[in-house]
Amino acid sequence: MNARSEVLDRIRRALVDVPASERPQDAPVSRQYSRGGTPPPGSAAAVELLAARLAEYGASVHLVSGQEVAASVGRSVAGLGAGSVVVPRGFPAQWRSALDPDRVLTDVPRLPAAELDRAGAVVTTVAAAIASTGTLVLDGGPGQGRRALTLVPDVHVCVVRAGQVVASVPEALAALDPARPLTFVSGPSATSDIELDRVEGVHGPRTLDVLVVV
Repeated sequence: MNARSEVLDRIRRALVDVPASERPQDAPVSRQYSRGGTPPPGSAAAVELLAARLAEYGASVHLVSGQEVAASVGRSVAGLGAGSVVVPRGFPAQWRSALDPDRVLTDVPRLPAAELDRAGAVVTTVAAAIASTGTLVLDGGPGQGRRALTLVPDVHVCVVRAGQVVASVPEALAALDPARPLTFVSGPSATSDIELDRVEGVHGPRTLDVLVVV
């Protein structure tokens, strides 16, 4: 018996007591997933776990105060040698104040693909951050922009408020709007070919710099 036949045989045996007239909707499935707050949302422990997970992926993480955000954004962009930087609509004006205005690109009207490709970096906010998986979630809201803005430039500088950090995926999903264009970012872009050679920057930014406002 080959693998395909074995799988199908197991399915048939599992369904032997199911009436032929039964439909999938006749057998309700519990969707009460755990949403335990361990660590609690926005807590120091949640931020610490998020930072540790992001570091494991190869992202850089900096804990900053509210008064340090603008200077930190400016230092990140300059230190990474990004050159021009895309700033989405709705990104707080005070947080972009340290950026060189001659190097700032806005996406209003939308930047052509070629110009977006020449941009060195993008700075954004997030909709949520998941500590246990080290994941940033963007939904295209204020300060985040359309999905292409965070996929094309080689550097992504992301500002996360501590209050946006939750412990688990179910907690994040409960707070997000499923009708919005959700993008889940777990570290810099990386992929491997069939020989397991790791290549970075193929499907998104090669460098992820995260500023967590505590």
